[in-house]
Amino acid sequence: MALDNRCLNRVTTGAALGAAVGGAVGACYGTYEAFAYKVPGMLKVRHIGRATVGSSALFGLFLSAGSLLQCGRR
Repeated sequence: MALDNRCLNRVTTGAALGAAVGGAVGACYGTYEAFAYKVPGMLKVRHIGRATVGSSALFGLFLSAGSLLQCGRR
């Protein structure tokens, strides 16, 4: 089954939206976790960044996969 342009746009939009939502959630959770576990000094920035990127990638992957599955349902 070939992907048409509309389906590809839907998948990329899903990935971008998932990455944005995941980044926001990851930044909030990473900040909370860094202060709750008393991460020292500038390691907080690394901890928050790691949580943000990881959450962003995971949410983007799942939302793009869901968009791809919905696209093939026609």
